[in-house]
Amino acid sequence: MTSIRELSKHEDGVTTLQGWVANKRTSKTLVFIVLRDGSGFAQCVVDLNTIGEDNFEKAKRLTQESSVTITGKVVKDERQIGGYEVQVTDFEIHQIAEEYPISNKEHGVDFLINNRHLWLRSKKQWAIMRIRNRLKYVIHTFFQERGFIQTDAPILTGNACEGTTELFETEFYKKDQAAFLSQSGQLYGEAAAFAHGKIYTFGPCFRAEKSVTPRHLSEFWMIEPEMAYYNIEMNMDLIEEFIKYIINDVHKTCETELQVLERDSVLFDNINKPFPRMTYDDAVSILKGEKEVDGRNALALMEGDLAQVKTDLAAKKEELAEKEGILAKGGIKKGKRNYLQSQVDKLKGEIKNLEEMERNIPKWIESARNFKRGEDLGAADERVLTRLYKTPIMVYKWPAAIKAFYMKRYEDDPDYVKGVDVLAPEGFGEVVGGAEREDDFDTLHKAIVHHELPMKEFEWYLDLRRYGSVPHAGFGLGFERTVMWLSGAKHIRETIPFPRYYGRLFP
Repeated sequence: MTSIRELSKHEDGVTTLQGWVANKRTSKTLVFIVLRDGSGFAQCVVDLNTIGEDNFEKAKRLTQESSVTITGKVVKDERQIGGYEVQVTDFEIHQIAEEYPISNKEHGVDFLINNRHLWLRSKKQWAIMRIRNRLKYVIHTFFQERGFIQTDAPILTGNACEGTTELFETEFYKKDQAAFLSQSGQLYGEAAAFAHGKIYTFGPCFRAEKSVTPRHLSEFWMIEPEMAYYNIEMNMDLIEEFIKYIINDVHKTCETELQVLERDSVLFDNINKPFPRMTYDDAVSILKGEKEVDGRNALALMEGDLAQVKTDLAAKKEELAEKEGILAKGGIKKGKRNYLQSQVDKLKGEIKNLEEMERNIPKWIESARNFKRGEDLGAADERVLTRLYKTPIMVYKWPAAIKAFYMKRYEDDPDYVKGVDVLAPEGFGEVVGGAEREDDFDTLHKAIVHHELPMKEFEWYLDLRRYGSVPHAGFGLGFERTVMWLSGAKHIRETIPFPRYYGRLFP
């Protein structure tokens, strides 16, 4: 048997594929089957004159997701996905699938997520999951090649990493011993770094946020390296090297998947440029339109975006009306009608997205214009700020009041901490948060008291400062957010096989 991904090795030869019918269209003497086998998609052409009338009739009866074995000649055809076509000489039907609930038309979000176990088979979801797989592999490769060891942080913990109340509490332990699902492996990573020098954790995290936004999950994965004898500058250098490495690899190895997702190349064309670094105060000045970047003003750029959205929206609505008018008249062949209907469905989706942008951009502009210094950047603020850049940007030197208790303060400016957030371009926003950690026992002790955290639960963490404390730093990268960014997915729920968020526990 051959996988679709290996068809190039069998050009002009005969091979056999096993898979499922992703799509089918029929003419008088031909049946065009788009076959999927998990490794890719390929068009298989069943010709009446080649295969005979009985087999041709069988091919016509195939339904979406029917399982088959197909044998045929592999022919190079650049017009087809994957660059090859199979001219069928024989095939075997394993099962004729029942009417498949997910068709090629547009479906609502709730319907698709309720059928997630089937939605995973669709072409775009297939591509996203393969990018997720590759990204996981290359993250391990990056750290292992640089002398890091992977260590595992516990999922059940007795304290919150950052003092938050957004925790899932379990009832397994004693009544006077609360246990929570971990929201981060960082504190445990610091302990491991003091044992091994450079480590990383890669595991699930849980946050009980009652939020249903395109960027929130209750269960997600985090990559969290920690490095002994690192300062904030070294940390930022490693973050930049890391992000460039994983993005370049995905661009190189997931060409087919990125084509399926119609991911534009702007990110990949610019990723190897230096990442701009700016202080929080400078970022706020840029956000509010008080400071320009290369002669461009953030607020003016967003106003230009709004004008373009209005223009595009009017054009899409006009095109939609034209195509719906043709369909309403009737008298067109089935193939043409199906094509027009798919175009109509696509236009409706594009119009919906543009209308959402038309509503949101004025809110983002207003939020940026009225932003108060000292506050944390929200998703809208990050969108406005990153719109000016084609590479990720690194915002460092944050107000201590809005950051975690364990971040080290600047010696000459103690109102600020040595933290850094990496904001992805194209309006995406935060993908990495990191910092140099406080290494002084007394200062960390005072921070725990100030934040009213339970001292007993943090005694072990203070031990790291009692016994051989050194400067150290680390960061956390949200795995699903990164998959979402690289793939261009519209919602984070598409980046994990079975998403869990507020109100969603099945399937």
